[in-house]
Amino acid sequence: MKFISSLLLIVFIATNVVAQKLPSKKKILKPLRLANEYFMNKWPDAGKPIVTNRERPSNIWTRAVYYEGLMALYKIDPQRKFYDYAVQWGEKHNWTPRNGITTRNADDQCCGQTFIDLYLLAKKEERIKSIKACIDNTVHSEKKDDWSWIDAIQMAMPVFVRLGVVYNDTAYFRKMYDLYAFAKYNQGGKGLYHAEDHLWWRDKDFVPPYKEPNGEDCYWSRGNGWVLAALARTLEQLPKNDAHYTEYLQDFKDMCAALIKVQRDDGFWNVSLHDPSHFGGKETSGTALFTYGFAWGLNNGILDKKIYRPVVAKAWKAMVKEAVHSDGMLGFVQGTGKEPKDGQPVSYNNVPDFEDYGLGCFLLAGSEVYKLK
Repeated sequence: MKFISSLLLIVFIATNVVAQKLPSKKKILKPLRLANEYFMNKWPDAGKPIVTNRERPSNIWTRAVYYEGLMALYKIDPQRKFYDYAVQWGEKHNWTPRNGITTRNADDQCCGQTFIDLYLLAKKEERIKSIKACIDNTVHSEKKDDWSWIDAIQMAMPVFVRLGVVYNDTAYFRKMYDLYAFAKYNQGGKGLYHAEDHLWWRDKDFVPPYKEPNGEDCYWSRGNGWVLAALARTLEQLPKNDAHYTEYLQDFKDMCAALIKVQRDDGFWNVSLHDPSHFGGKETSGTALFTYGFAWGLNNGILDKKIYRPVVAKAWKAMVKEAVHSDGMLGFVQGTGKEPKDGQPVSYNNVPDFEDYGLGCFLLAGSEVYKLK
């Protein structure tokens, strides 16, 4: 009996080691390049309007998220064509947010993350001038309820922290916290963050008494992924002596602990985190954002390797095996919306209304997984 128990223990340890083992860096890079090439070939003109149910300019949030991912890919795989493609995008939009410098909409401001990153690579004032003017309008106002939906936290928060670092001006950090704190504690009457479940309601429409079909609160996968990614991208740049660094860090760690509990057995996450029966099934964009956050936490010594590395390995392997088509298209990406029922159906072959943001999330995840030791 002792022999059998020892054998089972050895098998368990060996299985766990295999589960934690990630592919080589070369193998991690391969699907990133493939998926990105698919998109760049499909959209050679970075300024071409996007036509779905109507025409939209290509500096909207969906495309801005793609460029976040492309810049992450460029850092680990510095091909000139990636840089040129991002610069072309900025130039074709005059380095200006959709709806101009007076916009307070976080979706419009998302492009600033890439504009600022490109400014840091070549200190050309036109790359940062308009996004600075746009965010300055928010900083110098009393209003603080702009982030009424949690996606906005990812769209805009990393812009504020980047500007604060570039200009060594803590006013950006203070306003960023005002906006974050209002969303967390006040938006929708009671705040959008559930302090016990450590997850976020997408907006006021989902604050209880709203319930999912199974009676649980509605925690939308991609929405929570946006917040986790925003916290990672903010903590990465925010000085550790900032008054609110500790709170952001605790929120990040608490969310990670909550999210690993609801990972599917196949490595993905469902679109509804607490109701797997409500449009249940594999979903790539939320899975990619969680993978990005966990991998970033591991790379920065914030998360426990024994606990989170197997989660990351499982999620990454699942996405590469199950979602990446042979031509680079990504499957199982939920289309735009704000809750589980939106953007359906989610399947391997279904093309979402926008292909860019799902790819951006995947590139963010893979670029961070690539750095894992």
